[in-house]
Amino acid sequence: MLTFYNEHHAQHRGRDGMALRRDAPERADMVLAALQRRGLGEIVTPHRVPLVSLERVHSPRYLHFLRSAWSEWTGLDPANAGKDALPSSWPIRTMRSDIEPDSFAGRLGLYSMDSATPLMNGTWNAVKTGADCAINAAHALRLGERGSFALTRPPGHHAGFDFFGGGCYLNNAALAAQHLLDDGLKRVAILDLDYHHGNGTQGIFYNRGEVLCVSLHADPGSDYPYFVGHADEIGDGDGHGHNLNLPLARGTDAQEWMAALETACIRLGMFAPEALVVALGVNTAAAEAGGGFGLQGADFLRIGERIAWLGLPTVFVLEGGQAGDVGINTVNVLEGFETAA
Repeated sequence: MLTFYNEHHAQHRGRDGMALRRDAPERADMVLAALQRRGLGEIVTPHRVPLVSLERVHSPRYLHFLRSAWSEWTGLDPANAGKDALPSSWPIRTMRSDIEPDSFAGRLGLYSMDSATPLMNGTWNAVKTGADCAINAAHALRLGERGSFALTRPPGHHAGFDFFGGGCYLNNAALAAQHLLDDGLKRVAILDLDYHHGNGTQGIFYNRGEVLCVSLHADPGSDYPYFVGHADEIGDGDGHGHNLNLPLARGTDAQEWMAALETACIRLGMFAPEALVVALGVNTAAAEAGGGFGLQGADFLRIGERIAWLGLPTVFVLEGGQAGDVGINTVNVLEGFETAA
């Protein structure tokens, strides 16, 4: 398992309590330590990728905003250097989103989906290096690796074509899948195992037929992101039938969750992709505060084994997970994949 590690991830550290609960820097450190203890393979830093690679998934004006947001924010008032930038207004129903406001506050709201995803001095460097990890991990499959891992934070699957939210800024799983397509593959699948629905990933590929998106997640009726992730969302246009949501009740036990994973794997087999991207959130663990399903440590080994049985070159991209065993559970998935007969 070749791992690409984002050594700049800790430059993004929210001051807000909710932001830290979602994505504390220490969680990536725990995964790195667990990887090093088990010796699953080489850990390397990624090569930088050009901005045009990100434009294959995200809008240029959105990327420009992310890159320049901190300098604009601090330019408004030098005292802002000690504060995170957080939105307070959004273009909801009946309002326009096609015209970019001149106001920084307006643009901050235009490109966001919630008030708990802060921008700070190190955000761009952290998320850009994370995108580098994901794209390098995808490219490693084309160079012959059976499996690769993008060890990065912030996570990515809530980030859409032109918005951030849910602690996510650039959609690493989508970038990995798009790179595989740009590198010559015809059919790629994304399997999202995070506790929360990957609304950004679904939206990016919802009208496209060359990517199958499959997600196991908490029912949006009770859990974030609330407004998307239902079972009747099956894709549109060329993507009709290429989106499968498997929402589950909060507290679903391991047996029922594994049955849903089997349903997902059957659908993946029917699609017959040439490669797989796994958005790997381990906030499905029973110990996870504020959510989680009934999964224990050994269940994560089984998850990795089942994914391996698909027989596909696979990129794993780290998403959510805050519990103390986040490192153990993440590496259990990778070890299960690596050691499956």
